[in-house]
Amino acid sequence: MLQEQVTDIEQANDSIEAARSSNLGEQYLTFYMNKEEFGVNILSVQEIRGWEPVTAIPNAPRHVKGVMNLRGTVAPVIDLRMCFGLEEQAYTNETVVIILTVPSEGGPKVMGVIVDAVSDVHNFNEDSVQPSPDLSHEGQAQYIKGLGSTDDQMVILLELTDELIDDV
Repeated sequence: MLQEQVTDIEQANDSIEAARSSNLGEQYLTFYMNKEEFGVNILSVQEIRGWEPVTAIPNAPRHVKGVMNLRGTVAPVIDLRMCFGLEEQAYTNETVVIILTVPSEGGPKVMGVIVDAVSDVHNFNEDSVQPSPDLSHEGQAQYIKGLGSTDDQMVILLELTDELIDDV
């Protein structure tokens, strides 16, 4: 089972590299949380890692699970389920940490987001992305960029920033 997860993560990382080199509209790495498919722009993804315990930080918000050392860079790791008000879930062999570079006022920052499982890489052109419904921009609605249509379903496209660490 662990070998399957390692192979899946390696294949996902290979897909990210292949997607970066093609020019087919905006590309998104998609992943699952609570049986819903979400996506982040492939250009913000540094790598995908299997879940492994992180170093907890005292008095951190509940959704900030701790920090990890990424080749000398200390990166906060947040549970995206908790940020979006989804029920907390035990981590399994399918749980992954997506390492992202996100915009911030002081320049790009690296952070990890914990998600249930990685899905695929999808291309979305302007015609296949609908604006997000008119939701309040309070809470986590501000991170929804739009809804992308695939053959099978809608994908919630996210635009994450470092403010996510402080929210909730």
